Amino acid sequence: MKVEQIYTGCLSQGAYYIESAGEAAIIDPLRETKPYLERAARDNAKIKYIFETHFHADFVSGHLSLSQQTGAPIVYGPHANPAFDAILAKDEEVYKLGKVTITALHTPGHTMESTTYLLKDENGKDYAIFSGDTLFLGDVGRPDLAQKGNEITQEDLAGILFDSLRNKIMPLADDVIVYPAHGAGSACGKNMMKETVDTLGNQKKMNYALRADMTREEFIKEVTDGLAPPPLYFPMNVKMNREGYTAFDDVIAQGTTPLDPEAFERMANETSAVVLDVRNQIDFIDGHIPRSIFIGLDGGFAPWVGALLADVEQKILLVVPQGREEEAVTRLSRVGFDRTLGYLQGGIDAWKEAGKEIDTLDSVDAETFKKKLENNIPVFDVRNDGEYANGRISCAAHAPLGFLNEYVSAFPDNGKCYLYCAGGYRSVIAASILKSRGIHNVVNVAGGFAAIKNAGIPVS
Repeated sequence: MKVEQIYTGCLSQGAYYIESAGEAAIIDPLRETKPYLERAARDNAKIKYIFETHFHADFVSGHLSLSQQTGAPIVYGPHANPAFDAILAKDEEVYKLGKVTITALHTPGHTMESTTYLLKDENGKDYAIFSGDTLFLGDVGRPDLAQKGNEITQEDLAGILFDSLRNKIMPLADDVIVYPAHGAGSACGKNMMKETVDTLGNQKKMNYALRADMTREEFIKEVTDGLAPPPLYFPMNVKMNREGYTAFDDVIAQGTTPLDPEAFERMANETSAVVLDVRNQIDFIDGHIPRSIFIGLDGGFAPWVGALLADVEQKILLVVPQGREEEAVTRLSRVGFDRTLGYLQGGIDAWKEAGKEIDTLDSVDAETFKKKLENNIPVFDVRNDGEYANGRISCAAHAPLGFLNEYVSAFPDNGKCYLYCAGGYRSVIAASILKSRGIHNVVNVAGGFAAIKNAGIPVS
C-alpha cells in the first residue's frame, strides 16, 4: 500500500494518491490531471476511483477531466446531487482497492455531502482518514459555506458537524493518521496548524474542536465565532465543481496565446479584460502598464486573484515573466478563472519598445518612511485582522486587502498616503488596485511591517 500527499502550497491544498496491488485512487484532485496520471503510470497502476470529500469552494477540482481520461468513476458522499454521472456512496459503504479498502463515512457539517474516507490496510486495520474539510489539523471546516437561505443556518451546520466528529471520527483509534484537505493559509478554516499530517490522537489533545468535555453549545459558539466573510469566488467554484467546466487543455491553449503590444492593447480595449501583472512586485514598482493589477506569482497568487477579482467570468490579459505563461494560466484555472485571453509577448520591454505608456509606483524604504511619520502622514495597514491586532503602527488605519473595496472611500484625495503589509507583497497589490481606481497618491512601504520594526519605528 502506498499513500502520498500531493500538496499545493499556493492553495494550501492536499490531494491524495493511494495505490495497492496495481489499483489506485485519487482523493480531491486539482484541475490539472497530469501529475496523477504520471504517478499511476510509474506504479503501472490503474486509477480505479476518484473520491471527492465534498463540493470544494476554494478551488476547481479535476474530477471530471480525470474521470474522462481514465474511465474511473467519481465518488461523492450522500446528498451530493452533481449534474454529471457519479457514485453517491452510502454511509459506511466499502470500496475495495487492491488489497485494501476505503470506507465512506458520511460526516456532514462543513457541507451536507461532506464525507470522510477511512482507509483500512490489508489486515482490515484502520490506517488513515482523508477528512476533507470536516477535520483540519488544529481546526475544523467552517460551517457557513453551505447555507441555503432560511432553510439551514451556520449554527445548524455547526451542530451537525459536532455530531459527525463525535460519532464518526473521535471513536477511531489514536494511531489513525489524519490527512486533511487543507493546511494553514486556507480560507476554509480559522486556525489551522502549519503541519499537513498528524495522528488523530494528537488532534484529540491539541484541536479545540475535539475536546472530550466540550458541550454542543460550546462547540457551536467556538466554531462560528470570528468567521471572516468567505471570498466572493467561493460560490462560483462550488457551481463549477457541481455542474462542470471547460476542458483544462482548452483553457491552457487559449490563455497561452502570445499577443504583440498592438494586439494586446487592442484586446484590452475591446474586451474590458483586466490586465493582470504577475511579475515580482519590484518589477511592477519600476514600470507597469497603466491601470494594470499586480498579483505576483511568487506569493499567494490564486487565492488573491479569487478574492480580489471575484468573478470567474472576468476576462484576463497577462503580463508574465518569460517561460511562466502556462504556470500562470494553470494557477488561474485552479480557482476557476478560465477566461485568460493571452499574454503580452516580450513582456514589459516589448511594451516600452512599442512606445506605449508606462506607469510607476512610488515606494520608500522603512528609514525614509520613519522620517515621513514625523509629519503626521496618513498610513494604511492592509494586513488581515489578526496581524493588525497583534502589532501595528499606532497611527495606521486598517484596510485589509481582502476587503479593500469596502475601504476605497477612506483614502484621501490629496497628499501622499502610505501602505504597508507584512513584507511588501500585499501592499503593492493594494496600491495597484487603488491606482486602477484613479487613486494615484499611494506610496508603498518596501519590506512592510518587518522592515518597519527593524527600522525602530514604534509599534503597538
